[in-house]
Amino acid sequence: MKTILKMQGITKQFGVFKANDDIDLEVNEGEIHALLGENGAGKSTLMNILYGLYSPTSGEIFIKGKKVTIDSPLKAIDLGIGMIHQHFMLIPAFTVLENVILGSEPTKRAFLDLQEARSRIIELAKRHSLRVDPDAKVSNLSVGLQQQVEIIKALYRNADLLILDEPTGVLTPQENVELFETLRSLAKNGHSIIFISHKLDEVLEISDRVSVLRRGKKIATVNTKDVSKQELARLMVGREVVFNVNKEPVVPGKELLQIKDLHVTGERLASTLKGISFSVREGEIVGVAGVDGNGQTELIEAIAGLRKVESGQIIVNGVDITNKSPKEILEQKVCLIPEDRKEVGSVNKFNLAENAILRNHCKKPFANKLFINFKEVNRHTDNLIKEYDIRAAGKEMQANLLSGGNLQKLILAREINMKPQVLLAMHPTRGLDVGAIEFIQKKLLEQRSKGIGILLVSTELDEIMNLSDRIIVMCNGIITGILEQKDADIELIGRLMAGETLSELYEVVS
Repeated sequence: MKTILKMQGITKQFGVFKANDDIDLEVNEGEIHALLGENGAGKSTLMNILYGLYSPTSGEIFIKGKKVTIDSPLKAIDLGIGMIHQHFMLIPAFTVLENVILGSEPTKRAFLDLQEARSRIIELAKRHSLRVDPDAKVSNLSVGLQQQVEIIKALYRNADLLILDEPTGVLTPQENVELFETLRSLAKNGHSIIFISHKLDEVLEISDRVSVLRRGKKIATVNTKDVSKQELARLMVGREVVFNVNKEPVVPGKELLQIKDLHVTGERLASTLKGISFSVREGEIVGVAGVDGNGQTELIEAIAGLRKVESGQIIVNGVDITNKSPKEILEQKVCLIPEDRKEVGSVNKFNLAENAILRNHCKKPFANKLFINFKEVNRHTDNLIKEYDIRAAGKEMQANLLSGGNLQKLILAREINMKPQVLLAMHPTRGLDVGAIEFIQKKLLEQRSKGIGILLVSTELDEIMNLSDRIIVMCNGIITGILEQKDADIELIGRLMAGETLSELYEVVS
């Protein structure tokens, strides 16, 4: 089989830190090659080197047997490399055609030749079964179709090798199926694909081979058909991982959180909350499923006092907390694991001890009148580090030097130790390795068994299905369905995520 890419001895240092350490990677023509690794393993750094965003400290790159220097994305594109980022690089106000040709506009006798470009886009879409209308405005397209535009954009520039960075993170299950069909079509037609993911089931389904990175080193490259999910997890984190969630039966108690006809202005129309209502009870995990950007962020921020409520009510334990300050809401025992662990959940330049008492620093036992009791703070932090297995050089280490998983554990530990009655957990395992995911999910279930009501927002449907007692599905700022966990399945949730409602589906069935 012909080798299209060979990366040899790639090392990338940032100061004394080695993000990539002597990595070799080969990708064959017509192959879907998965790149797997825990958070901070070096996957993105390696691909940024291949796409010309970083220069390697040492090492060599060969494309189709020829040694090359890739010092910019333009050089990568010239060499037939296309990268589809997790967050799309499209201009919403432009049409599909305008987005695709931007930067490589075809001309005929010094004039823009849109007809030739339109014909080529239609031909590429037909060849790879992509549902792309050249004249559609990108702002009117679903996330799945926008991703197809990104693929067309790379193919239009004659990409032989496509890099897809976490491509399924923003898709519905039905859109996942479409994407995988497209990737198989591309591979069948001779294109090579590097598929970056932390989802083991997807890697096993779509890839031909898998390269596993751990702490900047390549651990192994294996044929996908020869490995199991458990073996891949062991290669990723260096130990056995338990995938089965042991959820003890709990009888939910009284309503702790009530959301009544809530209207909240969002960043855009699709994320504006348009009169939603639901409740969370004691000892219950209510999962919120939906494609990112459909009102989940606005919902959590409104409950936590970080976004203004236009109308409606938020009630906790019989107390109306609508538009109260975050401090007043915290006093009602509502705690938050925020979406952005670095910018919202922690202070980067603070050390672990300082971050461990955020929002609690002025209360006993951490405060003694006007002064902080550092002896008690240090004792408290040491206990959290031990109980939550936070791997750090010590409690004086700055938060921005922690890995994503360890920073998330620190935030989780801080919020749980404030003894909440309602815990808002927004994407608590996003971007984490399977070991950290296993730990955090176990801690959430422990809180459920203690009677805490948990509102869990996640785009990981497996996580929603495994942890939730009830599931809320959101699309365009409304609730399209509320399901008991036993009544939910992936296909039904996917249809609700795409905008169908339970009442419409029941009409079809009847």
